[in-house]
Amino acid sequence: MSLTEYRRKRRFDKTREPAPGKRLPPGQRAIFVVQLHHASRRHYDFRLQVGDALKSWAVPKGPSFDPKVKRMAVEVEDHPVDYAGFEGEIPKGEYGGGHVAQFDTGIWATAHDAEAQLVKGHLRFELFGDKLRGGWHLVRSGKPAKQPQWLLFKDDDEYAGAVEADDLLEDVTPPPDPKDAKKTATKKVATKGTGKAAAKAAGKAAGPPRPKARRVDWAKKALKLEGAAKGKLPDEAFQPQLAKLGNHPPKGDQWLHEVKWDGYRLVVTISGGRVRLWSRNAIEWTRKVPEITAALEALGLDSGALDGELIAGKGTQADFNLLQGTLSGEQQGMLSFVLFDLLHINGVDIDKAPLVERKALLEELLDKPPRHLAYSSHIPADGDAAYQLAADQKFEGIISKRAHATYHPGRGDDWRKTKRLESDEFAVVGYTAAKGSRKGFGSLLLARPDAKHGWLYAGRVGTGFSDELLRELAKRIGKSGTAKPTVHVASGKADLRGAKWFEPMFVVEVFMRGISDDGVLRQPSLKAVRPDKDPLDLADSDRAQSSGSKNGKPATKAVSPVKISSPTKVIYPDRGLTKRDVADYYEAVMDHLLPEIVDRPLSVIRCPGGAGKACFFQKHHTPGLERVDLVRLKEEAGNNANYLVVRDAEGLMELVQLNGLEFHPWGSTAENPDIANRVVFDLDPGEGVPWAEVKRAARDVRDLLKQMELTSFLRATGGKGLHVVVPLNPGCEWDLVKSFAHGFADALAQSQPQRFVSVSTLKLRPKKIFVDYLRNGRGATAVASYSLRARDGAPVAMPLAWSELGALKRGDAFDLVEVPKRLRRRRKDPWAGIDNLRQDLSRWSSG
Repeated sequence: MSLTEYRRKRRFDKTREPAPGKRLPPGQRAIFVVQLHHASRRHYDFRLQVGDALKSWAVPKGPSFDPKVKRMAVEVEDHPVDYAGFEGEIPKGEYGGGHVAQFDTGIWATAHDAEAQLVKGHLRFELFGDKLRGGWHLVRSGKPAKQPQWLLFKDDDEYAGAVEADDLLEDVTPPPDPKDAKKTATKKVATKGTGKAAAKAAGKAAGPPRPKARRVDWAKKALKLEGAAKGKLPDEAFQPQLAKLGNHPPKGDQWLHEVKWDGYRLVVTISGGRVRLWSRNAIEWTRKVPEITAALEALGLDSGALDGELIAGKGTQADFNLLQGTLSGEQQGMLSFVLFDLLHINGVDIDKAPLVERKALLEELLDKPPRHLAYSSHIPADGDAAYQLAADQKFEGIISKRAHATYHPGRGDDWRKTKRLESDEFAVVGYTAAKGSRKGFGSLLLARPDAKHGWLYAGRVGTGFSDELLRELAKRIGKSGTAKPTVHVASGKADLRGAKWFEPMFVVEVFMRGISDDGVLRQPSLKAVRPDKDPLDLADSDRAQSSGSKNGKPATKAVSPVKISSPTKVIYPDRGLTKRDVADYYEAVMDHLLPEIVDRPLSVIRCPGGAGKACFFQKHHTPGLERVDLVRLKEEAGNNANYLVVRDAEGLMELVQLNGLEFHPWGSTAENPDIANRVVFDLDPGEGVPWAEVKRAARDVRDLLKQMELTSFLRATGGKGLHVVVPLNPGCEWDLVKSFAHGFADALAQSQPQRFVSVSTLKLRPKKIFVDYLRNGRGATAVASYSLRARDGAPVAMPLAWSELGALKRGDAFDLVEVPKRLRRRRKDPWAGIDNLRQDLSRWSSG
């Protein structure tokens, strides 16, 4: 989000409002804030964190809890995230002069891509504050206006009611002017309904609506269960029951089988109506997940003990990154708490009752569950069917439980898990030194529990880390470590000279391609750091005594073909080309396009309404993407974010299904984002520049680069200009690349000022060619070869041989229909060998 307009309107030497650049503490979920603003016109400022800024609307009458009341919300400039904490006076005469007070704040969530919804003009979201809760809508008005106007209204849910924002000002700091304070205290807002009127008559402010729990005698029902007894529940975490790992689902009628949810295990205690959530290590999570806390409160229990799994999305393995991203504030996703056991309810202990009876009572409790709660159903007896169903729906596996067993803490044989995917958890016991440009460490050394040796070396993992995670873990590890291994290392292992070792420190989960003959992981890649687990949890092993076949083949992830919805939707109206045509095009050029984008951080231009309507630029991974990978990278603002990475054809086609038209990769790979392996000079002609002059400029750039012993390649951009691309192998630091590209462009503009310009100022560009070097920085992108452009005619960015430049008529000479035919006729790829050409900028590093 751009904060340029925010800066332009404020003088930070005159106002205490925060200047852009400061950030809230990392690891915090996406927030919302509503502020009461006594400016020239009193109004409420409604703000939602989207990415690294607060999207903001001025709501004159404030939010209403009545779904029938739609409030005008005028979109204003984005604000920095730390504006959420601002209260006080904006000096008179300054922009927005007046008093600002906080009305409510909390976290917010949406089940879908927030930026895409805003572009479409309808954002559906939930708020979890002290006053504002439940579902809400922002819908853009079709009326033309200088500032976009939206309608803000409440979803018709359990939090709806006849209450207005002005009814809830009791704890809001009034403005310093006594007259204004009196107006605020006595201000009347006409609303329908009796709730407000009754509260006013009693001399009280109406509170925000709260859901009502069902009136059921749960204690009476619980006492009917076998083994149930009256008891008092301690207000503290209890130790959960754990499963052992098996190779196959157990058989027999005595078993029931549940999905293995891929999330964080949490247990719940309710004492005196107070809900508390705990991790399996007894760390309290109550405030981390307010939507889950509120949902459990809505059950209306006086006391209770429940067991479940916190998930995001559907709770599949693919959703685990969404869960972590949502909890850290880097992504937007809806969280749910899937409950699979009930141990105590309203003064009755039922942990000694058979599991199948406990689950039946839990299912009744969740007959009409509050939003964000779900019941974990099961399949009786048929473990193979349950396992196949879990595989078909892309879950990690199943948990099999003895149907008539009691609940007991710790690991035992009554619960067994069968995992579909090759991933496991290991303790970190050391590290190897970083090499090249990598910071922190090279790889983490892993160990597994072993009955004979205590801990057994299992291999090392060096991929799957973002820059920020490398720094965080390096800081956590510090300078600890000795040269002597702290775990048993069998003979024949890989070279570990120079490694540093320490006692098991923390737990990571790792993807792997099986285990080698000598017991070391094959092709491990980091899945996640597991702060919810301790190395001692691994010592209480969840795996069978046998570690399984060391020659086991890697699990194959079954991915169904991407289904293209709305295939007849017109995407290029000037030519009548449909979404099916776009999908067919990308299928046809797949083998040529993938090498240009695979394994690189990627930005996509998505056009939900087609190329002729509003499109938006997406670079971050969002909820719902199942085939597109992500990489966590540090951004300029200092925060971390999950960037899109396409690894295969299915990932690309998933983006096409989501109306992706243009693909713009970084000039570096996801695994090595700080090293550039491409330099791109974009020759962008200003008004009045003949096409022949653009071609001449490309040749001149090629020849100058050749004098510097740099080979370059040519691309028609699908727009007005041409790209001259310089491959780098093995690559260079971005600072050097950017400095080189800037100096080259400046030198060209200074030597021939009548032809070239190296700044983007519009008034300087007529009749000149802008040598755009700005695509050569960390995070900058350039359109990929064979990518469509979201422009009339469905043009394509096309790589060319230099010998083809003379006959080229314009930069958008190739289109969706012509390119597949051209590729069938083409004998040789004009960019063949581009990635194998060894050249770099080292000789220019000194200027």
